[in-house]
Amino acid sequence: MSVPQTSSTPRLPRTVEFALFGTSVVWLIAAQTIASSAARGLSVRFNLADEQMLLTSALFLFLLALGFGVLQVISGRPRQLREILGLPGRATAREEWGIGAAIGWGAVVLAVIPMAIFGSLRVHFFTDPHSFLLVLINLATLLVAALAEEVGFRGFGYRRLIDAIGPVTATLVISAIFGIAHIFNPEANWISVLITMLAGILLSVAWLRTHGLWLGWGLHFAWNASMGVLFGLPVSGITEFSTVIRTHALGHLWITGGAYGPEAAFFTLAALTIAIIAAFMLTRDYSWNYTHPPIISGGYALDVAPPAAHAAMEAEAQARPAPLVQILSTTPATMSVQSIPMASPASTTSVPPPPRVPSGTPL
Repeated sequence: MSVPQTSSTPRLPRTVEFALFGTSVVWLIAAQTIASSAARGLSVRFNLADEQMLLTSALFLFLLALGFGVLQVISGRPRQLREILGLPGRATAREEWGIGAAIGWGAVVLAVIPMAIFGSLRVHFFTDPHSFLLVLINLATLLVAALAEEVGFRGFGYRRLIDAIGPVTATLVISAIFGIAHIFNPEANWISVLITMLAGILLSVAWLRTHGLWLGWGLHFAWNASMGVLFGLPVSGITEFSTVIRTHALGHLWITGGAYGPEAAFFTLAALTIAIIAAFMLTRDYSWNYTHPPIISGGYALDVAPPAAHAAMEAEAQARPAPLVQILSTTPATMSVQSIPMASPASTTSVPPPPRVPSGTPL
């Protein structure tokens, strides 16, 4: 369980949080560059052309974990590696990942339906064994790449920015960086950057609602895998993932997204908006369990030991025998029922009844 920051975990000064965030962004860029260069060299050296993107993603994730771990130690708040990466151990981790995958798949379906209705989709199939082998490699690549991007953009640096400027502003800033980072993809344009920023908001909401990357990881993976492997469409302008099914979308660019894919189509904005609403609705229990501080009755913890003086008083009272209590009757001992005088029938006088009050008259 990810425990929110409390008074027992002192906050760092804002300048330090900004410095840690800026350093994390620099390391993010450096790690991506180093991973791409190293994977290219390994693929040439060992003839691993098909596995090059998988190697790049794996090295990228490793370098992020290494760098963010060092920054966490420098911040003076060492934690376990999985906590630093944003993957806390919890019983609902698989469930969260599955819900995220369902949201990601549903959002892609909503984005593709308008392309099929208002445009034209031409589907080609490749059934050679090598194409099916590439499907497995591509799924592994997308699985690792989705986690690496979530760790890089919604991991250590994002949390430092939240502590510095708050969750709303931090989400807008990190989503803008997320969108700008994709401007270097093939066939990118201002519409694709805008849509990627909205996708960044969706993935940030997944973190804010669960304080973990399980939901966002599943969502990110299902989004890319459904778009590239299942529907055979470009993923942010990349077509290498469509090895068995390859789809060409024909029609207006604002409907199909052109060569960049659905992430440059206007209908995707509506699909992402619906996905954000779904993420809010499906994470109510997670938000309650993982993002709210524990309830303390009266401002004091319920498991605090009583004061020593109070405990000594209770022990002394329990060791002392209880005094005997005598219960007396309410009738005086010198008086009996026979001694009470009784009125004779002859001496009784009749008492006139009370006067009648006319109905409707106040008493």
